[in-house]
Amino acid sequence: MKKVTAEMVKELRERTGVSMGKCKEALDQSDADVEKAIDFLRKAGMASAVKKEGREALEGLIGFAESDKAVAIVEVNSETDFVAQNEKFKQFLKDLCTEACEMKHSTVEELLSVKYAKDPSITLDQYRALTIQSLGENIQVKRMMIIPKSDNVSVGFYSHMGGKIVTAVVIEGSSGHESVAREIAMHIAAESPEYLQPSDVPADIQERESDIAKAQLQGKPANMIEKIVEGKLKAFYDQVCLLCQKFVKDNALTVAAVVEAEAKRSGKALSIQRFVRWRVGG
Repeated sequence: MKKVTAEMVKELRERTGVSMGKCKEALDQSDADVEKAIDFLRKAGMASAVKKEGREALEGLIGFAESDKAVAIVEVNSETDFVAQNEKFKQFLKDLCTEACEMKHSTVEELLSVKYAKDPSITLDQYRALTIQSLGENIQVKRMMIIPKSDNVSVGFYSHMGGKIVTAVVIEGSSGHESVAREIAMHIAAESPEYLQPSDVPADIQERESDIAKAQLQGKPANMIEKIVEGKLKAFYDQVCLLCQKFVKDNALTVAAVVEAEAKRSGKALSIQRFVRWRVGG
């Protein structure tokens, strides 16, 4: 049996809000597995739904740039937040995003292999190495994403906490709806949806939530359990699915209703094609 450590108890406490003693007990009952311990606490009614986001693993920033062709999002990591706030670090990130918008590179490796526009004698990876030498910390380009533009989509994006969180939304059906897309991107930064709609939730996750709900209903009449479980699953979808969430700027509406209202106003058939929520270290 694995040994329960103080670090495990601390992590479980941070993720559930349950007392240290109960966290230790849950870990003892779950073979020192934090995810199983969360389920144990939830089945006992001591913890609500807990997101898996966890704590940031690395420092750094996420940047984005926009061109006529695309929106580019790039995450660059550093060892400390002090270096991430340095202007040289921010300039390196900005230059990477600008180059990525050209849509000539599909991977980080390809992006770093190109010549630095401001000094063609070096590649962007050599530029990174020079930035490392200047700032005295390891700097790594973790990931990049390119969202192409077209006449049939509207892209909105939002940077939160100075680049610690960056979100983007793609509305399909027409261009010209960037303002609404950006408002939904702001919503995503605040509400952290994990899926677009209930049909996107994996079957094993749905089964897990159903099992937890049933465990909380011990002693209830059998003919009531199915209906109550259905209600609990709906509440779960309302929490984790973007289209089901209450819109942060008007909680009388869901995000789906916001998109429907924009579609009605414009006379276009609009839908959210995809969304992105990146957090540094995530």
